[in-house]
Amino acid sequence: MFETSIVGSLPKPAWLAETNKLWPKWAAEGDALIQAKADATLLWIKAQEDAGLDIVCDGEQSRQHFVHGFLEQVEGIDFDNKVKMGIRDNRYDAMVPQVVSKLRMKGRVHAFEAQLARAHTKKKLKFTLPGPMTIVDTVADRFYGDKVKLAFAFAELLNQEALALQADGVDVIQFDEPAFNVYMKDAADWGVKALERAAQGLTCKTAVHICYGYGIKANTDWKSTLGEEWRQYELVFPALAKSRIDQVSLECMHSHVPLELLKLLEGKDVLVGVIDVASDVVETPAEVADAIGQALQFVPKERLFPCTNCGMAPMPREVAERKLQALAEGTKLAKERLTSR
Repeated sequence: MFETSIVGSLPKPAWLAETNKLWPKWAAEGDALIQAKADATLLWIKAQEDAGLDIVCDGEQSRQHFVHGFLEQVEGIDFDNKVKMGIRDNRYDAMVPQVVSKLRMKGRVHAFEAQLARAHTKKKLKFTLPGPMTIVDTVADRFYGDKVKLAFAFAELLNQEALALQADGVDVIQFDEPAFNVYMKDAADWGVKALERAAQGLTCKTAVHICYGYGIKANTDWKSTLGEEWRQYELVFPALAKSRIDQVSLECMHSHVPLELLKLLEGKDVLVGVIDVASDVVETPAEVADAIGQALQFVPKERLFPCTNCGMAPMPREVAERKLQALAEGTKLAKERLTSR
């Protein structure tokens, strides 16, 4: 009951990359960079284990960005001539690569970090991949001319890597789809179908993460425009409930998401965000336990997995470490409260 994990990303140490940035520059190159990535991966696995988390991940230490880290191993994408483009419905601008020809895999993408993580932890291992719809929203298409065709092309490639990750011994494969909270009608119409294509044939646990974004100014400014109730989930949850995806990861702590929307995910595991990644204030165990208790009104206890709201990549390292501990300690308190009733 209440197996804990994080969404996926963790801050990169200063000796690996720039700190407190979403698209950080690497601090080394060549073999030194490969070693630094490995060291940072092992550091964060140990930190998650020490905090007491039940399911650990690589912290995305080998990726500069959660989308572009995957795309670097895809043929048909031009990284040399990036263009400035508004993403997430023009919430913010980003320099993105261009799709210029038919997409094909160059080879494995994440074998190095997945196999490294699997060899160094006996805990359940989760690995994250960008979802097809979110990738489409984070590249400039100069070839396919159709978002749905492009999404399914990416879904096929994601599926190849996901199946290989499963063979590496990964227990949970999570697809990150923040675009589902922006283009809600498209997400319900074809986004979930593309997601299922990406997860086709997997026998390990599959998850999708849908949030309101990293703790960066563009996202916090956007949230302030969403009103007293955030009902974006209401449009996509029914489609996900009917899908073959096992788990749904979502944002709850300090959000305006009406918790009754969680009832729309009946039959699914729910990774409830009980750690706020948009604030450096560390939650108390009581606050985490209270958030879990509120979610239990709508999610069966065997289906509830305490988690973070989103990734922690741009966060100060020491804050992230303390939030990992708060997640584990608050979950322990929630268990005690439940068993003492």
